[in-house]
Amino acid sequence: MKYDFETLIDRSAHGSGKWNDMRVKNPDTAKGVVPFSVADMEFKNAPEIGEGLKAYMDTHILGYTGPTQEYLDTVCQWMRDQHSWEVKPESIVCTCGVVSALFVMVKAFCQPGNGVIVMPPVYYPFYMAAENGGCEIVRCPLVYQDNAYSIDFDLLEKVAADANNKLLIFCSPHNPVGRVWTPEELRRVGEICLQNGVKIISDEIHFDLVMPGHKHTVFPNAGDFGGQVIVCTAPSKTFNLAAMQTSNIIIPNEADREKFKKELGHGGPGALGLEACRIAYTQCKPWMAEMLETIYSNYQFAVGFLRERLPEVKPIEMQGTYLLWLDCTAFGKTAQELEEIMVHKAQLFFDEGYVFGPEGAGFERVNLAVPQWVLQEGLERMEKALRA
Repeated sequence: MKYDFETLIDRSAHGSGKWNDMRVKNPDTAKGVVPFSVADMEFKNAPEIGEGLKAYMDTHILGYTGPTQEYLDTVCQWMRDQHSWEVKPESIVCTCGVVSALFVMVKAFCQPGNGVIVMPPVYYPFYMAAENGGCEIVRCPLVYQDNAYSIDFDLLEKVAADANNKLLIFCSPHNPVGRVWTPEELRRVGEICLQNGVKIISDEIHFDLVMPGHKHTVFPNAGDFGGQVIVCTAPSKTFNLAAMQTSNIIIPNEADREKFKKELGHGGPGALGLEACRIAYTQCKPWMAEMLETIYSNYQFAVGFLRERLPEVKPIEMQGTYLLWLDCTAFGKTAQELEEIMVHKAQLFFDEGYVFGPEGAGFERVNLAVPQWVLQEGLERMEKALRA
C-alpha cells in the first residue's frame, strides 16, 4: 500500500473526546489502550490534505470565508462521480456538521409537539434533535430476525398516516446496524412518506463507506419524491475530517432551503474546513480506496476471530460504515453488566448498544477504523474477559 494505516497516533493529549472519555470511565485504563467508540478514525490523515492546507495557509488570509463556486462545483462533481447524483450548486447549504443541521431542521420543519419518526436502534443524536425541538419521538424499530435487520413497512405506514408526524430522520447507510438499503427499500419508504406528507431527512454521512458486494443509493435517486428528501452529507467520515466541522446539506426545494437557512442563522464552516473538503474530493480518492480495503480487511479479521474464538458473539453483516454491530445477548447479561465487563475487565471502550435505544441493549458497536494489530489486541481482551 502507498499509505500508512498501521501507525497509531497517541491522541490522549490531543483533546480527543473518545480518548478523554475512556479515562473518565476507567481511570485505571492501562497505557496503550485504544478506544473503539466514537466514529472517527485512528488512521493518519491523507497526506495530500495536510500538504494542501499548508500551501493554502501560505497564500490565503483566514478572514471570513464562505464556499466559492469552485468549492460548490467540486462537491457537485463528487456526487456525480461517486454516486451518479446530479446536484445543483444552489441546493447546497454548508453547515458546521450534520448533527447541528439535524437540530436546526427539526425546528425549521416541525412545531413543538409534532412527531419525528426514527428507526431504532439508531444514531442517538436523532433523538436529541427531536427532543431539543420539543417534538415527540415516534419509534418505528427495525425488524431484527435471523441476525439481520429490515424495515417494518407496515408500522411505517401506520405512523406516517398520523397527521401529527411531520418528519422522518432516516439513516443511510444505517448507523449502527450497518445496512446499505436497496433502491426498492428506499423507494417504498419514500412513497409512504410522500403519500402522507412526511418530510424525509436522510443522513448519508457514511455514503462513501460501502463494503464489497454492496452499492449505496442516495435517497433521491430511488424515486421521484418531488424534492421532499433532504440529504445530509460530509467529507468527515470518509476522510477523517470531523474536527473541520464542514458538511454539505442538499436541500433541493427552495422554500425548504430558505426556511432552513433562516433557522440556521449566520455562520458556517471555516476556511480550512472548506479547503480540506475541496482537497479531499479532488486529490484523495487513492487514499480512500486503500482505506476501504483496510476497513474490509479488519471486518473480515474480526468476523473470523469471533467465529473461531468467541462464537457466542454474533456480528451483524457490515454492509456499510466502518462500525461493526455485535449481538452479545447470548451471554444473558444486562446492558449494565455487559458494559461493566467491557470497561473494567476487558478495558474495551465500545459504544454500548443501549445508547442507540433500548432495542440495542446487549449489543456493542465497534469502530473498525484502527490498525489491525490494535483490533486484534482488543478482541483478545474481549475474549479473555467474557470467558472469565
